[in-house]
Amino acid sequence: MDAIERLLVERECERLVTLYCHYVDHGEAERIAELFSEDGRWRGPGISMVGIDQLRKGFAARQANRARMSRHVCNNFVLDVIDENEATGVVYLTLYRHDGEEERAVSPLEGPAMVGEYRDRFVRTPQGWRIADRTIHVNFVREDQDHE
Repeated sequence: MDAIERLLVERECERLVTLYCHYVDHGEAERIAELFSEDGRWRGPGISMVGIDQLRKGFAARQANRARMSRHVCNNFVLDVIDENEATGVVYLTLYRHDGEEERAVSPLEGPAMVGEYRDRFVRTPQGWRIADRTIHVNFVREDQDHE
């Protein structure tokens, strides 16, 4: 692969990371399943979802929690392109969230609920690049928060 091809892969994978955050933070969490390969896997402390159906169901439950306002702030994205069909990446996550009245415009700021990183494996599919595996590693968590 030449440098331009690598940059295109990096951009497509970075877009998946950004869309993931946008969907969960803007009431469209169920759409996150679209970002994964058919056999994609999401893992976090105490939870694992494998395959589009489990992903859709799991993120639909998050979407149904209309009392939760969140912002997933992801930065320091690094991608290693393995070849034309596979890449691995890591991105830092700072998660702000608050449960309160539904449909509110503003929540109180109490500092991040969690700081950690997503470690991802991306694959090229007939539909384009998709997340094949996403694992969240929690490094800091506010004491009053769960690890979701």
